[in-house]
Amino acid sequence: MDPQQIEQIQQMIDKIGPVVLWTGVGVIILLRVAVYVAICLFLSSCFKRIPEEHRKLKPGLVWLLTIPAVNTVGNFFVYPALAKSYVAAFESQGSNPHGDCGQPLPLVYCILYAVATVLPWIPCLNILGCLNCLLYPAALVIWILILIKAGSLKSQLIVTQAGVYRDGEF
Repeated sequence: MDPQQIEQIQQMIDKIGPVVLWTGVGVIILLRVAVYVAICLFLSSCFKRIPEEHRKLKPGLVWLLTIPAVNTVGNFFVYPALAKSYVAAFESQGSNPHGDCGQPLPLVYCILYAVATVLPWIPCLNILGCLNCLLYPAALVIWILILIKAGSLKSQLIVTQAGVYRDGEF
C-alpha cells in the first residue's frame, strides 16, 4: 500500500469511527433499558399476584428501578418488600412452608450492589477498584437467586380471590 491509500483509509476511519462508537453506546443503553423493563414487568407481576392487603409495596413503584440514580436506593425498598409480602401472603393462607421466603437475600443484594456502585466514586477508596470485580458478580448471582425464588413463590401462591384481575388474566 502506498502512503496515499493509507491516508485515505485513516480519513475514512476518522469519519466512521464516532458513528460506530455512538451506535455501540446506543445499543448498550437500549439493551440495559430492555433488561430493566423486563425485570420491572416481572417484579410488578409478582406484586400483583400477592393479595393487595399483604403487599408491602404497590406494583407500579417497581418502575422506579429504571431510573439510573434511583435504582441503587430503590433496590432497598423493592426487593425486601417483595420477600415480606410473600411471607405475609403465605402466612395468611394458614401456613408458611417457605419460612422467611428468602428475606436475607434481598438485603445482601442491595448492600453489595450499593457498595459496588458507590465505591468507585469515593476517591480515597478508588484503589479498591479491583474489589468491584468481586462485588458485581456476587451481586449478580444473588440477584438471579432472588428472581428465581420470586418466580417460584409466585407460582406457588394460591390466589383465593376469584375473578380478580391478575397478570393480564381473569
